[in-house]
Amino acid sequence: MKKIIVACASFKGTLSSREAGEALARGLRAAGCRADVVALADGGEGLVDALAGQFLEARICTAQSRDPLRRTIPAKFALLPPTPDRAHFIAVLEMAASSGLPLLAEHERNPLIATTLGVGDQILAALREAGSGAETLEILLGLGGSATNDGGAGMAQALGALLFDDAGRELDPGGGALMRLARIDVSGINPQAARVKVTVACDVTNPLCGPLGASRIYGPQKGATPAHVEALDAALKHYAKIIARDLKRSVAELPGSGAAGGLGAGCLAFLNASLKPGIELVLDAVNFDLALRDADMVITGEGFLDAQTLMGKACAGVAARAKKAGVPCVAIGGGIAEDRRGELLKVFKSIESLSRLAGSVEEAKRNGARWLEKWGREICA
Repeated sequence: MKKIIVACASFKGTLSSREAGEALARGLRAAGCRADVVALADGGEGLVDALAGQFLEARICTAQSRDPLRRTIPAKFALLPPTPDRAHFIAVLEMAASSGLPLLAEHERNPLIATTLGVGDQILAALREAGSGAETLEILLGLGGSATNDGGAGMAQALGALLFDDAGRELDPGGGALMRLARIDVSGINPQAARVKVTVACDVTNPLCGPLGASRIYGPQKGATPAHVEALDAALKHYAKIIARDLKRSVAELPGSGAAGGLGAGCLAFLNASLKPGIELVLDAVNFDLALRDADMVITGEGFLDAQTLMGKACAGVAARAKKAGVPCVAIGGGIAEDRRGELLKVFKSIESLSRLAGSVEEAKRNGARWLEKWGREICA
């Protein structure tokens, strides 16, 4: 019996990662194949569900966290159990659960005051939930979809760091206040938070400041005016200088330091975190390489196969792991960018368009699961 690994990203607006994978698996199993489904996420929204879904004993927990405007909200995270290959617990957190843009109405968006305090709240809740296992806990933190531009200063404050202005007053939360930062004191930071291993899922390589930095590239979508963008970029540049002086960490130019409004820089500075592409983090967490050892084929897919697919996103990450293991990988997209077909076929053994199978984009969106199931039966035949 053929063993086929199904590892799809979401078909955005149509099917979640798991829904797409299960539809394909139904078709494969109906045709007599063994199909193992791995749900994927690239580090942003869906990371908790994707990883928790791979472990029967995973616990879904809730952290009472502050949203970008400091209102208390529940933020979901997952605690993954130890496995035969891993002796410690893993807490999976999404920064968007507490500090995400969708948590704000459009008129509330203001990165000058939006804060990542809630991310610190989530980390502390994960440490409490792990209990005695917190000493060996690993935290996987997904960045993406942020409403903030505070460089992770709010997260640090929630964990016990003190940020002072020239008059010795603690800074207010938000990216705008960082221009007044005079001194950082980390002596009161939570000792467990300071010791815990933190791996950050980060799929962008933007530096903290400058033309490609957090403020200029992502600030406008968070509500920043052109004047705000300039102020925020200057504030983050000043923040990085104080971090370099007081914490002896140079974060301004590091790839990924500008992720999630500079939260990448904050994680590097205050948590000594490591930044890793989201898909690599997910595949490692679910022991994807182990699953590949006796597989005959891998099927991956997403909403559209195009230039972004080729830039290290989820499907390309799956294909790279499969190639390394000597397992052929095929891909299906809701559609295919025909001008990239040749490049895509250098990554995948074959590619297919769900819209072509269904006869139209509209039908593919309406009945995507049915057409994926049908294609699964055909490809296994």
